Amino acid sequence: MKTEIVLHDVATGSEAVVHTADTHIEAPNWSPNGKFLIVNSAGAIFRLDLDAPATLRRIDTGPITHCNNDHGISPDGKSLMISDSPGRGTSLIYRIPIGGGTPVQVTPRAPSYWHGWSPDGGRIAYTARRGGIFHIATSALDGSDEVILTHGPGHRDGPDYTPDGHWIWFNSDHHGRGADLWRMRPDGTDLQQMSDDDRVNWFPHPSPDGRIILYLAYPEGTTGHPANLDVELRLMDAAGGNIRTIARFNGGQGSINVPCWAPDGRRFAYARYPTPPAA
Repeated sequence: MKTEIVLHDVATGSEAVVHTADTHIEAPNWSPNGKFLIVNSAGAIFRLDLDAPATLRRIDTGPITHCNNDHGISPDGKSLMISDSPGRGTSLIYRIPIGGGTPVQVTPRAPSYWHGWSPDGGRIAYTARRGGIFHIATSALDGSDEVILTHGPGHRDGPDYTPDGHWIWFNSDHHGRGADLWRMRPDGTDLQQMSDDDRVNWFPHPSPDGRIILYLAYPEGTTGHPANLDVELRLMDAAGGNIRTIARFNGGQGSINVPCWAPDGRRFAYARYPTPPAA
């Protein structure tokens, strides 16, 4: 499957394709220093330097060789959380130096899929299936003090902190319909529904200034978060409302699973998967 890594300018709507490949690449993170992206492909983690974007440089993850698209960089830029899935339902979270090295296991229980880092760098937020249900959880960086923040049936996913640390945004279908966007306090209180429309909404990412939320909108009736669909990227004001579509493309799973804003908040990165023209 062909992949294009795209940088989208929020103010102008202009886009730049910075990397094209005939392989499947997913989930760009933008580094805190603004100089490179982190992506995954075929179970490996790569660095894409924006001053030389033609080449992917593999990051050493030691014996961890089944990395999925749930990875992200610490606020200080020194560490990288990765999620490794040797088989279905086996994902565990590991921590490595940003330049690569020996992975240290963080979560003791599977499956756990990393999604967010608290602004102070002290905790991570992740999707965790516990008791057969996908919940939002947080823990300390060593995996201790796991706290399950959500309750009841349904599927929750994609937790991401606001830059002030006051909220965790995520998507959930616990209300009995297609996934909508929600936010809650980091202790799980004050749950608020933030989207309510006919789209199936996933992976909300607050901008670095906290004013807007970027998210992925699937067509009505979509189950889960599949790949290779006609999807939209949308923006929403952080207080809710003022929803606008800013991009339409073939994508879905792998496009914006993890935090992808540039540190200055002017751009974000995403992956799209152009379909070849009909013969």
